[in-house]
Amino acid sequence: MNPNEALKIIQSLADGVHPDTGEVLSDESPFNDGKVVRALFMAVQALQRAAKREQKESALPDQAGKPWSDEEDQALLGAFDAGQRAKALAVAHGRTDGAIAARLVRKGRIKERADAFAPAAKAAPVVVQPQPSQWPDGFKPRSDR
Repeated sequence: MNPNEALKIIQSLADGVHPDTGEVLSDESPFNDGKVVRALFMAVQALQRAAKREQKESALPDQAGKPWSDEEDQALLGAFDAGQRAKALAVAHGRTDGAIAARLVRKGRIKERADAFAPAAKAAPVVVQPQPSQWPDGFKPRSDR
């Protein structure tokens, strides 16, 4: 029996209904006792929370929540220093985006977690001023500049 089947059965009993036949349980049934009904509803809520937690955990990457090895740290930092984006690093390391950002902060590569996902800064254009030796023959600079 899987947890969803158990949840359906307990929910039916808490509702005062036989889980197989769908018939309303008699007033004398122990499942209609107030304390039993409250306990069944608490069991339903606990199973629902467990199902949500399991679903959430199954959606996480494989390495989520696991400790970092020195080798993985070195690979992460090397790839980040080489220009690989944080989202790609998260996929490559089987970690969440937040874990990658937190590790980069911890290892001193960035100051804040948000910095891991900021667009790469564009370099300012470099303005090269020609030297007098590079001026064409007969060129005279304007004196009003």
